[in-house]
This record gives sequence, C-alpha cells and structure tokens, in this order.
Amino acid sequence: MSKTVVLAEKPSVARDIARVLKCGKKGNGYLEGDQYIVTWALGHLVTLADPETYDAKFKAWKLEDLPMLPNETKLVVIKQTGKQYNAVKAQLTRKDVKEIVIATDAGREGELVARWILEKARVQKPIKRLWISSVTDKAIKDGFSQLRNGKEYENLYYSAVARAEADWVVGMNATRALTTKYNAQLSCGRVQTPTLAMIAKREEEIQSFVPKEFYGMKALTEKGFQLVWQDAKSKERRSFNKSEIERLFGQVKNKQGNITEISKAEKKSYAPALYDLTELQRDANRIFGYSAKDTLSILQRLYEQYKIVTYPRTDSRFISTDMVDTLKERVEAVRAHSYKSVASKILTKPIKGSKSFVNNEKVTDHHAIIPTEETVLRSKLSDKEYKIYDLIVKRFLAVLMPPFIYEQTTVTATLGSEQFVAKGKTVISQGWKEVFGSLEEQEDASDGYTDQLLPSLNKGDSLSIRKVEITTGKTKPPEPFNEGTLLSAMENPAKYMEQSDRNLIKTIGETGGIGTVATRADIIEKLFNSFLMEKRGKGLHITSKGRQLLNLAPEDLKSPALTAEWEQKLGLIAKGKLRKADFINEMKAYAKEIVHEVKNSTEKFRHDNITGKRCPDCDKPMLEVNGKKGKMLVCQDRECGHRKNVSKATNARCPKCRKKLELRGEGEGQMFACVCGHREKMSTFQERRKKNDSQKASKRDVNQYMKNQNQDEPVNTALADALAKLKLK
Repeated sequence: MSKTVVLAEKPSVARDIARVLKCGKKGNGYLEGDQYIVTWALGHLVTLADPETYDAKFKAWKLEDLPMLPNETKLVVIKQTGKQYNAVKAQLTRKDVKEIVIATDAGREGELVARWILEKARVQKPIKRLWISSVTDKAIKDGFSQLRNGKEYENLYYSAVARAEADWVVGMNATRALTTKYNAQLSCGRVQTPTLAMIAKREEEIQSFVPKEFYGMKALTEKGFQLVWQDAKSKERRSFNKSEIERLFGQVKNKQGNITEISKAEKKSYAPALYDLTELQRDANRIFGYSAKDTLSILQRLYEQYKIVTYPRTDSRFISTDMVDTLKERVEAVRAHSYKSVASKILTKPIKGSKSFVNNEKVTDHHAIIPTEETVLRSKLSDKEYKIYDLIVKRFLAVLMPPFIYEQTTVTATLGSEQFVAKGKTVISQGWKEVFGSLEEQEDASDGYTDQLLPSLNKGDSLSIRKVEITTGKTKPPEPFNEGTLLSAMENPAKYMEQSDRNLIKTIGETGGIGTVATRADIIEKLFNSFLMEKRGKGLHITSKGRQLLNLAPEDLKSPALTAEWEQKLGLIAKGKLRKADFINEMKAYAKEIVHEVKNSTEKFRHDNITGKRCPDCDKPMLEVNGKKGKMLVCQDRECGHRKNVSKATNARCPKCRKKLELRGEGEGQMFACVCGHREKMSTFQERRKKNDSQKASKRDVNQYMKNQNQDEPVNTALADALAKLKLK
C-alpha cells in the first residue's frame, strides 16, 4: 500500500497532525500510520551555501576577490540539524511513498523550508499543499479534506528563493566590501541598511528642530466650564504672533460672553480593525514594552502550543466570508475566560459579518489574527502570553459589537469681537468600548479640545467670565523611534523617501514596505546585535558605528524607496508577473555597483569606543558597546569574535531616585549602579531587599486587617504597626 509523507515545519505541529491522522508508530524523526508518515523540519534544515563553497579563495575575506556572483546557487544542509535532515530524506525517498504533503507554515518562508529540503534531497514526487491558518484538530481535518495542488504555490516558492538569493548577493558583497575596506565589522544589507537610515533621518530631524513659541487664550466661566479662543477665519486655536495675542487679550479680558451658537450632533465611533502582526507588535510595544521579537515568539506559542490563535505572520486585518459561520464558536470559546459578559451579549443575536472586518479582497495569504475555537485554562498561560491573548480577544470581540455612540455638543461664544469655543461629550451607548472595561482613550477627539461636562445652555445666553488668560506653549520635535513606531515606518516608508523616489514607486503600484511582517522583528534584532542601533530609555538611537556605516554605504542601499521597490517585485514574482531570473540578474548588477563604489571610496572609519582592556583570545584592544540588555566588551577583530558582558539593565530600583539600576561586574564583585551616582554591592542590595520584604504585609494579611477594621474586631497590632510604617514610607 502506498503512503504519503506529510512534512511539517516544527515537531509540535507534526505531533498535532500525526494525532489527527492516527500516526501512532514512532520512528527516527517521524511518526507513521497506515496511510501517512508525518515528519518535520526544525525551521530551515537547508540553506544557501557560504561563499567558500563556490571557490576556496572566498574563505579569506579579500576586497580584490569581490564581487562574488555564482552562476547558480548551491544548497547545503545545516550542520546543527543534519541528523533531522537525514531522517526526513529517508522518509521522502522511501519506495512506498508516492506523494508528499507540504504542511510547513502557510507562507513564503514556510514554502521555502519545505521546497529546499525536497530540492536538496532530489525528490520529484507529486506534491499537495496543506494551507491552514490554525492548528486545531478541526482546522487540520478540514485542511486535509481540501488539500491543494502543489503547483499552485510554485510562484510563491520562486519569490522566496528570489528573496533569499537577493539577500545573499547584496548582503554578502556589501558586508565583505565594507568590512575588508575599513577593517571593521560592518554589516550591511538590502533591508537593514535603509531601516537604519530612517532612524538616522529621525535623529537629524530631532537635532535640527528649532522650537517655536505659540500663544492662545482661554476663558473660565462662572458656570465652571472653559472656553478656548479660536480665530474666526482660520479656525486656528494658536498664534505665533505674541503681540497680536496680547492685543486681543487687552480687548477681551474684561468682557462678558455671549453664546452665539450651540450645535449638537450624534456621532458614531467604530471599533479598530482586527490585528495583523505589525499592528499587534506595535500595541504590545506601546502598552507592555515588549519587543517585536518577543511578541512574535509569544504569538508562535499561542498558535502552535496552545492553538488558541490563528496564524500570526499575516499582513491582513480582515477575514474572508467563509469564516463568518465560525465566529459563534470562537466567541463561545473565549466566553470561558474573563470575557463572559461581553461574549454573552454578542451571542444573544445571530453574528453577522460586516464589511468593516469581512473582505475577501483584503485577505492575502492569511486572514487577520483572531481566536480559534479552542479554549485553554487561564492558569496555563504565562503573564506575557495572557496579555497578548487578551489584546487579540478584545479586538475580536470589539468588531462584533455595535458602535460607540455619543452626542457632541459645541458651544460658540463671543467675548467682544473674538470667538471662543467649548466642546462636551455625552455618552449614549458604550458599544464596543464596553469590551475594554472603560471609556479610556480608544478614539478620542483629535481636534485638541478638552471634552468637558457642560451645563444647560441656550443660544443668546450671557456668560459671566471669571477670568481670561493667555496660554503659551512650544512646538515639539518628533519623538525618537521606538520599536512600535519603527515597525510602522518599515511598513509604510513613503514619508522617509524623497519626492522623486515616491513618484518612482507610484509608477509600479502601491508603496511597498521594507521587509515583511515575518522578517521585520529579525531586522530590528540584527541592528541591535550588530551594534548599529541602541536603546536609550524607550527610544531607539543610531550608534557612532551605525552613523559611520551610513556614511560609508552606497547611497542607493540606504534608500527606503529602492528596498520598497524590490519588495514589490518579490510580490510580482509570487503572482507570476515577473521572472525570478530577471530579478536576480538585477540584484547581481547592483552588487557589482556596490563593490565598485566601496573599492573607490576615500572615506575612513574610526573606532571611537576603544577601551584599555585587551582581548583574552587575541590580545587586541576591546571595544565597549551598548547591547540591547546592557554594556558589552567585544573584540574589534571580526575573526576573533570574543564578547564579554560588562553590565546589564535590571528591574531593581534605586533607593534614592527610584530609577532602574544597572548590574556591573562578575561574581562576588558584582555591584548595582545608578545614573544618579548611587552604588551598592550585590550583598548590600540583597540585605536591603530581604529587610524590605520582611516589612511587607502579605495581600492576605492586608485583606484580613481591613476586614477586622470594618467589623470592629480586635486589631492585630503588630500588623497595624507594620502597615503604619509602610504608609509613612
């Protein structure tokens, strides 16, 4: 009897598929049943060969040997996972295996994982494709009942190969050219370099920003609400002309007001769209401070291990019409958590799809991230996992709720000849905002007016004015990028392009992004690990090394427009509208230009972070760099690669200024240090923490104490004393 090999991307997914397909017999790197053999990769098992595979001379990094442009790329088995590759190959090449089902992640990179294995193993058996957006038993069963022809995904594979080969050709040549030319570890690439350039441009905007002072007026009425001056013609609420505002102030400061208009309008606010990966990473960074990489890792666990969310690496914020019938089951699944009230309210009526979140044309490879029909005990999720799950569920429930409805009241009054305005909001129906438990900032007025409670007023009423005063402020520079806002810039880099570049992009379609939803987190991590970017507080800043790299790198390679154009072309390859070979030839020609430009450059690179400490391996001076988690010493010799942690950021707080402490040193010599100058040994810190912990009353003790107080029962005086001391502190 012939059998079918099912190739999954990870062991956990393979086990789920094997259980559904009743493959219970364990083998070396596979699970077997009567009809199917389920095996798995460990991420990539096969990758593009290193340069020395093509020519031994490339083992030594020499500028004169560049560019490296192999006629045909070669694939090699990754040494660390070679054992599993052999196990997979053994199953693929079995004589009784007549068909293969690719069950790797349903996306460009997942296609590459599987097809490279098949190509390296020289397997040419018929291929089917399992394309699912969750790994629940139901989704797997449905997916196997609707297996697709593998030929439908060949263009997606060609796009993935084109991406990998382009990164190799451009990245390898650019990095080697810069590193050998300037004798420094200078990493350069098709995506990371323009991303770094956007950070540099933002810093330039901040540094060159000159604040301007502006002026306005506000009037406080005897009825307790506030009016804001507004220019009658321009509707502006501020002016940069101080003398003009002072002149107007002189005219109105002793005037009484008169209401000239009252308008009331019922307004509706609709729930924000469902999450795609980038939007979720932005929110997780803004709300919880999670890095893009951390959020993706958490999502993968929720998807693969717990099976409670759908496929995470999506760039769509919509679902397709065929999913509407599954919405009820998904709501019922989350009702078991802390969403019972809202979920029950949604389930009282039939759930209908709305064009605000159901649109087949806006669903790409995968739909938006939403909960599955599975449920899981809250206690099984870590704090971080639950926080991400909570974001997804609340977005999902919110789009199923009616709009937030409120009445907006606008009061226009005159003081003398000048116009003043006040606005107030009365909630009619919380709608989707009920999901979030409060009416906190989900969508507040962006016109700058303060919504306030307004008394009963009528057109023509006179207003007694308690006082009028001039208000002042200064224009603010743009904020430094954080990981969330950098993701936004990578997704839509148009505003970081020159106008001519924007026009170029428009000629071939919509503006593309830098990288993809699946790769942007890795790019950010790479910039940290290459010490081209560092974190100061919440902001991301370019390092001296990064700034010098941009000065040395070819101009085109720094352009977000060029990278966006390349991403668009990869999309065209995936749609069968552009030949992979044409794109790769373009990349090779570009790599030649890069190498030529670097070879002929007269620029210099200077290490400005050399320390007096020597590398224990090669005795060269060490460089001090700011890693993502603290300071490090790294050897300046790229072939040595020695690294040593100097300090790391902690969550411990300084007893003087309450800022986070930095941990320095090793072993018994470890010491906490603060920017305010405070220093203390690890042993002293531990003693202080132990003492503080002993003084803290437990939550249970506090509750019992409060209960006793309320019931006039005898007081635990020792506990009361402890609480009193804590209160005094």
